[in-house]
Amino acid sequence: MNRGKIVAVITGAISVLLAVAYLLLVQLLDFRGEMVPAPVSNLHHQVEFAQLSVPTGVNVV
Repeated sequence: MNRGKIVAVITGAISVLLAVAYLLLVQLLDFRGEMVPAPVSNLHHQVEFAQLSVPTGVNVV
């Protein structure tokens, strides 16, 4: 075998290993179950407004 064929075989083997590892990772993440969003009803939305007071004797335009 010449050097080019050896490099091609090694590169192909690495590619196959990465593909199998990716498939195993996807299966592991998929095994965890359905992705459910966080419940919105438990969030308390509170809006606070600051009251600005103008000191006496200051002209406001």
